[in-house]
Amino acid sequence: MRTSGILLHPTSLAGGHGIGDLGPSARKFADWLHAAGQRIWQVLPLGPVGYGESPYQLFSAFAGNPLLISLDVLVERGWARAEELADAPRCGADRVEFERAVPWKTERLRRAWRGFRERAAATDRDEFAAFRRERAAWLEDYARFMAHKEANGGTAWTEWDPRAKASEGDEDYHAWTQFEFFREWHALREYCVARGIRLMGDLPIYVAEDSADVWAHRDLFRFDAAAGVPPDYFSATGQMWGNPLYRWERMAADGYRWWVERMRAALELFDLVRMDHFRGFEAYWAVPAGERTAVRGKWEKGPGAELFRVLERELGKLPLVAENLGVITPEVEAIRGEFGFPGMAVLQFAFGTDPQAPSFRPHNYPRNIVAYTGTHDNDTAMGWWSGGGGASTRSAEDVEREKARARAYLATDGSEMNWVMIRALMASVADTVLFPMQDVLGLGSAARMNTPAVADGNWRWRVRGEALKEEVAARLREMAELYER
Repeated sequence: MRTSGILLHPTSLAGGHGIGDLGPSARKFADWLHAAGQRIWQVLPLGPVGYGESPYQLFSAFAGNPLLISLDVLVERGWARAEELADAPRCGADRVEFERAVPWKTERLRRAWRGFRERAAATDRDEFAAFRRERAAWLEDYARFMAHKEANGGTAWTEWDPRAKASEGDEDYHAWTQFEFFREWHALREYCVARGIRLMGDLPIYVAEDSADVWAHRDLFRFDAAAGVPPDYFSATGQMWGNPLYRWERMAADGYRWWVERMRAALELFDLVRMDHFRGFEAYWAVPAGERTAVRGKWEKGPGAELFRVLERELGKLPLVAENLGVITPEVEAIRGEFGFPGMAVLQFAFGTDPQAPSFRPHNYPRNIVAYTGTHDNDTAMGWWSGGGGASTRSAEDVEREKARARAYLATDGSEMNWVMIRALMASVADTVLFPMQDVLGLGSAARMNTPAVADGNWRWRVRGEALKEEVAARLREMAELYER
């Protein structure tokens, strides 16, 4: 089925408490998607963020981000009081100011937990108890990890003082935030389903070293090398992700149990799942411990197709999208082909010197592909067009040649380049096309979500509430109907 949709992380939603959440603003956005004729809402990883506020460096591969809990919903439930929200920090309307929003919201969540303990009905308490039993395999590790982390001043678990003791009830609080997150997420998912919208998640291949997963299952991870990627379009020295690598032989020995449960948890949340860095399942870039860049890494073999055979045997046909960008080999594509996972194409990369550029041009698309104007790692379409992409490995001459190719290929003088690119993908044979919300709104580089290999200042962009205009939705819907999406 031909479909189109929008990439927008919930933290980027408008709202009154400094950071987007799963409450009224999320439902308003779902209504806007429906009005715009869009059938997919893609989000980034939803877990509790760690280093750099990155959704790809999470404290848990299973838990949800407590910062996405809606305080307005907690007021409706009776756990929070409206007057406690009156002093919300006055953050910018188009930026998440984590430094101000996080401590303020965390304190309100603590108060709401006290409200739950004092005022919750018996049915709510029973639901919470059932939630803890059903998810005990990961939830108790996560709650214990977070409680000990707080007792140690937020430091990484490798630096914890064994004498530091968590405060009484802290584990219960962290378990409760998960109970509330999952309730709100499932309510939002039902709201979307009623409007014909499927939710698409993003599953990072790796987990953070400072996470409940690694802390509780150290035997499944190796620490003599870390994950990264070799030098590429984004960085001349590669990217140092720093995540611990898997001990795949140990995971294979117990039937990849950890991965089966991780995928099961993802499919509980989403209708579709983008597998980040799919290439790493065939072979991964291992950077020796202590290296400052990723240049001296080497390729090592991953589990390959065996992992996905096990997952499909346990869970059925997997609704996965394989992120196959970068250095992709025939072996990687063979795995993708065996399971019928659609790959990705990024239109921004179609006109430059990227080795994959020919496959990113719409006339070369197969039907079984997910095409983007850009991803969360790209500049916005208008930022790319006005600045030529901004990649450190590119010369001014390369940029001009790229722009000339784009003008010729897209038959445009460059006016409204964001809509030109959206139309090109809408008209293509790709079964699925997705657009970052920034591209629909025609925003420049200031709205970029992430700059790879740059540690600070990412993941902060927010959409202004007034930007969700009827005329923008109507224009997008007209294209979706014209090209039968």
